[in-house]
Amino acid sequence: MIGLLQRVSHAFVEVNGERIAEIGRGLLVLVGVQKNDSEAEADRLLQRLLGYRVFADSEDKMNLSVADIGGGLLLVPQFTLAADTRKGRRPSFSGAAPPDEGARLFAYLLAHAAAQAKGVQSGRFGADMQVGLVNDGPVTFWLET
Repeated sequence: MIGLLQRVSHAFVEVNGERIAEIGRGLLVLVGVQKNDSEAEADRLLQRLLGYRVFADSEDKMNLSVADIGGGLLLVPQFTLAADTRKGRRPSFSGAAPPDEGARLFAYLLAHAAAQAKGVQSGRFGADMQVGLVNDGPVTFWLET
């Protein structure tokens, strides 16, 4: 499972012109589900997301997690993260989980995130989404489990 984590001061998701999710200070995480991912990978990714220290402490060092600051968590499913771009000029998606399995594992991740943290929002699996954000820093990390 892949998480492209971005520290944000504000982020939102719109579908068909309707804002379906929005957070203030926190993390926007684009989530890609790969073949052979399971609940174990989702659990590990969530553990890392909630504990990853990307927010500044009083000494301006990245020592605080989204949980420490009480920030928002916006999870957005993004199938294209699982693309293989090593050859040619067209990505291959052979490493991505089938849509039904991807949807199931994303829903699992979302449910467990909501049970463990406040301020959890999400995009919509399979929808054409417009995602807006103000990347704070910019700070972006690629996490893979």
